[in-house]
Amino acid sequence: MNIHDLCCVGHITLDKIVTPKKTVHMPGGTSFYFSHAIKHFDDIDYTLVTALAESEMETVHELRSEGIDVAVMPSKHSVYFENIYGENQDNRKQRVLAKADPFTIDYLENIEARIFHLGSLLADDFSLDVIKYLSQKGLISADSQGYLREVRDTKVYAVDWAEKTEALKYIHFLKANEHEMEVLTGYTDVPNAAKQLYAWGVKEVLITLGSMGSVIYDGKTFCKIPAYKPKDIVDATGCGDTYMTGYLYQRAKGESIEKAGCFAAAMSTLKIEGSGPFKGTKEDVVRCMETAGQTLPDLNITFGSSRN
Repeated sequence: MNIHDLCCVGHITLDKIVTPKKTVHMPGGTSFYFSHAIKHFDDIDYTLVTALAESEMETVHELRSEGIDVAVMPSKHSVYFENIYGENQDNRKQRVLAKADPFTIDYLENIEARIFHLGSLLADDFSLDVIKYLSQKGLISADSQGYLREVRDTKVYAVDWAEKTEALKYIHFLKANEHEMEVLTGYTDVPNAAKQLYAWGVKEVLITLGSMGSVIYDGKTFCKIPAYKPKDIVDATGCGDTYMTGYLYQRAKGESIEKAGCFAAAMSTLKIEGSGPFKGTKEDVVRCMETAGQTLPDLNITFGSSRN
């Protein structure tokens, strides 16, 4: 059986974007942005496992036509996000109009990989049993965002990750932004939040701070990763997914935490300069790392208000 270098498991979504000027329907989700980004690198064995309704299979056909290996777990519905924006783009109302089936151990039995990235969008996408099962096959990577969102009657609520202290024992890579790290740990500063997540079991803690850069902690060193200044800010959707694509791609290739982090940050910069998924090349990423302006994160900054 083929053992892939990297496997992303996650739902491809149907996104409805409503603005005062127009309404647009488009595919989205971690697995969508991750797959479209990594397809530009031909030196890694990658596969996608997704779940969606038959009505959205055209997105899968397009990915396959571009050389992406895709396995589809049948689902009665696709995840359907509705995002309504006012004149101020910071004001967003979000609803989930449909949910796809959660991923199951039965469907993942024949998937082998060295690294599994769990692209969770909602708190119940992956059960603790699924996380434990996949951790026996390879290293687990997760973005904390989905575990902190719960749907009740189509409305999305911010919640804590109920099983975090058990689940994080099995997760090697975990990404969280400054808001998510506070929800998870109660700490508003990066060093204490990262140390807490490491204490719970995470081996590589990635804290992303937007335009202020990112910090990666491996239990010994706080590696400060710069934010590369974009030429223009066009579309930030999927930047976190692009960051994880670059980081896991480089780690799967044997690169150091620092080199992987810088590569991931540069990929995110190139993604934000255009609409849709990342469209650059490895050479574009290296060029960005060599030429773009940089901002290094400050470990002394605190965010929000601590509950500890």
